[in-house]
Amino acid sequence: MQNSAEITIQKQAHTTAELTTNLILERTGLGSTLAKNTVPVSTITTTTAAGSTTVKSAHRDPVDRLEKHILDYIHHCTQHVKKVAETRVQLAKAQMAEFKALEDFEQIATPSQWNIHVLLKPKMKAWSTKNKNYRTVLKRIEYDLPPKFISNIEFKFKIDESILSPDESQALYNQMSKMTKDFRTQAMGLYMQSLGREHELLTNEIKRIIDGFPNENDDGFDAEAGCAAFKQYHELREKRFNLETDQSIYFLDAQRITGRGFLAPAIINQANIKLTEQEHQLLRLGPRFIFDDPKTASRRRTTELATLKRKIEARFFEKKVSPGRPVEQFIAELDVLLQNLHNIPTTKKQIHFNRTQTNNSFDNLSSIIQSSQSSQSQNIIRPRKKKNHGRTIKRLKYKIHLANTVLRKTDKSKVFHLGTVDHYQKKSEEYMDNTKAYQCLGTIDPLPDLIQRTNKYLLDLRLAKWITQKQYEQLSIKPNEVELAHLYYLPKAHKLGTPLRPIISGLKHPTMKISKFLDDLLRPLFDQMALDSTVTSGFDLVKQLQQWSRNNFRQDTLFCTIDVTDLYTMVPQIEGVLSLRKMLDQLKLKLKQVGKLKVETIIRLSRFVMTNNYFSYNGQFYHQVRGGAMGSPLTLTISNCYMYFFERQIVNQIRNSGGLYFRYIDDIFITINWPARHLLKQIERWNKFDENIKLSANIGSIVNFLDLNMENQDGQLYTTVFQKPSYEPYYLPFNSIHPLHMKKNIPFAMLLRAIRYCSTFESYLNEREKLRLALLLNKYPNKIIDEQFNNVLVKFGINEPLTSINFNRSRQQIIDSPVKEKLSVNYDKSIFVHFTYCSRDSIQHIELLEVCLLELNFTIGIEFDLTIGFGLAVEFNVTIEFDLTIKFGLTVEFDLTIEINLTIEFN
Repeated sequence: MQNSAEITIQKQAHTTAELTTNLILERTGLGSTLAKNTVPVSTITTTTAAGSTTVKSAHRDPVDRLEKHILDYIHHCTQHVKKVAETRVQLAKAQMAEFKALEDFEQIATPSQWNIHVLLKPKMKAWSTKNKNYRTVLKRIEYDLPPKFISNIEFKFKIDESILSPDESQALYNQMSKMTKDFRTQAMGLYMQSLGREHELLTNEIKRIIDGFPNENDDGFDAEAGCAAFKQYHELREKRFNLETDQSIYFLDAQRITGRGFLAPAIINQANIKLTEQEHQLLRLGPRFIFDDPKTASRRRTTELATLKRKIEARFFEKKVSPGRPVEQFIAELDVLLQNLHNIPTTKKQIHFNRTQTNNSFDNLSSIIQSSQSSQSQNIIRPRKKKNHGRTIKRLKYKIHLANTVLRKTDKSKVFHLGTVDHYQKKSEEYMDNTKAYQCLGTIDPLPDLIQRTNKYLLDLRLAKWITQKQYEQLSIKPNEVELAHLYYLPKAHKLGTPLRPIISGLKHPTMKISKFLDDLLRPLFDQMALDSTVTSGFDLVKQLQQWSRNNFRQDTLFCTIDVTDLYTMVPQIEGVLSLRKMLDQLKLKLKQVGKLKVETIIRLSRFVMTNNYFSYNGQFYHQVRGGAMGSPLTLTISNCYMYFFERQIVNQIRNSGGLYFRYIDDIFITINWPARHLLKQIERWNKFDENIKLSANIGSIVNFLDLNMENQDGQLYTTVFQKPSYEPYYLPFNSIHPLHMKKNIPFAMLLRAIRYCSTFESYLNEREKLRLALLLNKYPNKIIDEQFNNVLVKFGINEPLTSINFNRSRQQIIDSPVKEKLSVNYDKSIFVHFTYCSRDSIQHIELLEVCLLELNFTIGIEFDLTIGFGLAVEFNVTIEFDLTIKFGLTVEFDLTIEINLTIEFN
């Protein structure tokens, strides 16, 4: 029997153990709260000996769990000690194995082999140092932790804010910060490049010696055995060096501090909104980052599977075959697959219960600790927890709304920009006043009337037999499927005053179907007509420049780039549509029809699209009375056509004078052997051709066009990659849940561009290491970077590393290689379905999903739609390979066997 004092002590011990356990779980994140399994204090019985045993067991259980979690916590905090000890053991074993291999080699080596070993020994020692330095600097870049001789440099001085306005002072401070960051980035890139080049050259030299190691018998010695023994010894020696390097750079993990922002992509916070460390880190991941959200994916799975099933059954019915049970079986198996991907371990009820219990325990115990140890500071070491991006996004949205701030991605650098609503409103009013392209309609919504007029216009064309019934059904709209376009702006942070680029987003606008339909018909015709005066990329211009410069490039050759001001909004609507007619009339075939549409029908539909651009902005509705909507596909084709006929006289003049002329939408490039004064005079004359087209030119021996930099150095053409002043080292973060093949394609494509653009080996090395620096800052493993860099050379049949000797030859080989054309999709034989995809800790990226119905001869592709909480979406095609066999029986019903071959790649 227990007295009341013992019972009270046991109750206090029970309560203290529970509160302490929950506090450790809250502070360390090492487990989930087990409060639901705890025996309540009120159930303690004291009347019998058996009851006393039950009470002791109930009070002992929390103590045991407390002991377990304390041990787990200690284990977590001493992981580095275990890691260091394991590395030392591995290093000792490697040294023993290397020493034994050296003894074996010494006994059977020929004199020439031993001499090479002695010659190679100091080189390997130097290689060990260079390898350690190079891997250390790569780790420092990955962790954004530059050495002190770089991070300590800061360009900053005091500004008298009593004289300058706050905005002007902040702008100057921002320029100082950018200059400091640019210097640190360039210094770190140069530091990495020098170490990398030393490591690369020494590695290649050692590789040549190893490959040329003598293995032919001489003077009675067995050289083959000695060669094999030496290579085994060399592998063990290299393994030991790598272990020593791992041991030396392990300290960087302990020093890793996120959020310093020395080199990594930065957000532009012109609104000066105060952000927490978590919010700042999330925004630094950029607009392309997509976080893991299995709940959303699981919630959408049922609807997406139903859509897929409906589309498959429709294809079966088109072939007049009953889908039967095989389709049901396929959908069921796919449901199981996706359900495993979207698996959520706990229910909402359990999560809420655990969170409530933990918070209550934490609050109670915190008050006890603070009252008894108020004079002591609590420095608690917390292990790294999994980031809750969803919660951070909700908090960030609320904070941005309260601060009257606008969050956008920048126009060129594609990082996040935080600006004030007043700034956007002011710039918007200035833009609308300058262009005179928009008419305010007030608060009257034009959408219902626009829907009615669009359908009536299409019906009148159908009744007049200008369009077919199929075209009418394709272009007509339903009221519940459309919405009015809206206007938003992208800030041009790289320009003074941060001007805005207007974008009219009208993906569900009533005229969008017509616009896309016409653009698909007309754009191939324009591309054919303007093939000799337009380029689609900087690579096209490199090839044209190379060919032209062989016979025409001189020391006084000038480059000129011209920008067309506000092309989309300055093209008159009627004249723009008439330029389409002029294009169709000019085609040699004298087309009477395009895609089963008469030319007159195309002109009428184009005019309807151009004159019915409506959108909303800031609670008001607007009608665009001049130019075309920036987000409408047809606007690009009409603007291109208008510019094509505007520039005819200019093109002829330049080419008759032996020059080169090319245009990319609103950017024009000219190179010619004219005096600069004469060229400026001609540009003034061209500006008088059309009052709607205003040209602003830049002339010199060094110019930038698109992403290409060109320079005339004493009659020699030099080219390299151009990056705007606003450039930020931002690419798709490697920790985003995009499929792995998309991430691998980035270093591949960017290095291919560097080889094509850089005309000298030195500029290529600079661009390659600058690219490596940016990829490391975006968490790309150096192993994948090197792998993709090598794949570029392998793809074009180059079997040796690029050097100053072979660079020009290899570069020309890559430039002359034919570019693969994109395969067109046959939509009559393809089905596309959106799936929301996410990845959990153990579920990695699925590469491909393609179902081939052999007898019915069509394929199913699945497109995953990943959405980030900022309202930004990223859509891309992903495929999972399936092997599918169809065996027909004697009747219409048939059996379908599904074999799923699923490949999962682990990071």
